[in-house]
Amino acid sequence: MARLTSRCWDNRPVTSLAPSPGTARDADAPPRAAAAGAALRRAAPALLLYAAVRALGVVALALWGLADGKGARHLLSARWDSLWYARIAEQGYGYTLHLPGGKVHSDMAFFPLLPWLERGLSALFPLSAGDAGLVVAAVASLAAAWGIFAVGDHLYGRRTGVALVVLWAALPVGVVQSMAYSESLFTALAAWSVYAVLTGRWAAAGALAALAGLTRPVGAAVVAAVWITAAVAVLRARRRPGGPPLPLGRMLPGVALAPLGWLAYVAWVGARTGSVTGYLDVQGGWGNGFDGGLAFGSFIGERLAGPAFPAGLGLLAGVVLVGLLYRAGVRQGQPLPLLVLSGTVLLLALTAKGYFGSKPRLMMPAFPLLLPLAAALVRLRTVHAVTVVTFVALASAVYGAFWLHGSGPP
Repeated sequence: MARLTSRCWDNRPVTSLAPSPGTARDADAPPRAAAAGAALRRAAPALLLYAAVRALGVVALALWGLADGKGARHLLSARWDSLWYARIAEQGYGYTLHLPGGKVHSDMAFFPLLPWLERGLSALFPLSAGDAGLVVAAVASLAAAWGIFAVGDHLYGRRTGVALVVLWAALPVGVVQSMAYSESLFTALAAWSVYAVLTGRWAAAGALAALAGLTRPVGAAVVAAVWITAAVAVLRARRRPGGPPLPLGRMLPGVALAPLGWLAYVAWVGARTGSVTGYLDVQGGWGNGFDGGLAFGSFIGERLAGPAFPAGLGLLAGVVLVGLLYRAGVRQGQPLPLLVLSGTVLLLALTAKGYFGSKPRLMMPAFPLLLPLAAALVRLRTVHAVTVVTFVALASAVYGAFWLHGSGPP
């Protein structure tokens, strides 16, 4: 069976089963469906454990609801941002809510891919937009888990890939992965886009980045991962004139595709509002924007100086922790696409003002931060690793139920 060689993001050889142009596929080369089946079987333990952790979270949410009368389905599909997505799916854009104090909440703050999918499912099946959002979240979360496993497996082996998925499932705010929110959909697109970059599939990486750009404003992080990786690869090639040539014919389509989704939506909002800065103005109406982290720093400082000292200390510890995890990823030698993705997600989340309680879920797509922890987990003895995973899964389930039945995500 012919094994042809292409080049990945850092110019290392990557094997591919795809035949070169103009050559016939070998008779014994497996079809794409068989290759996908083999990949799914390899990822099956990660996906099963992921489903188990998330099912535990939903069960905890439902049991908690028996005490206060709030059903899990309502909490997951009919509160906060999920209501805005459902309204867009049912009625299109154009709804604006004027609040006391001058804030203007426009539905144009929400990117369109999730409501498009909700509308499509509602047209095909007898589902409300909110229930369709739950279906999208369920499928997308499994796709995200598979993409996260693929990245971990590709870089550090199967066990690390499985551990990475379990840790992502058991994040303290992991319950958001089961909500009619766009986090799971975005993470799926981001994970598979960076995996495509790692394996030299530039057109796929660009197409997935474009879809991520239609999902959330932080889609810019996926675009950055594609663009910066490509730029560094070109610079390295120029510094090594005698090295193997870059596959520019494959890189350029991906680079060109990557920003189209994000730019298209931002341009549409600008045209709709009649302002070049239309999308920023819409976000400003919600009290959002970027100030370099000054507002968030002041928010933490106020709590450290007042009776809410424990909360402020916890927030400060969380910021320090994500910084340490990012530094550990650099020391671990994570490839550039992962470092750019997680670094940009962190930068956008921590330097934004407004809705400070949302920051943990806004950082959820930065799954590469968990790679050092996953690598440490697989070095433990099996009984110890199982104990740790069980504990964090239970803690995540309980906290998720407490969170949604309390303040929850705005």
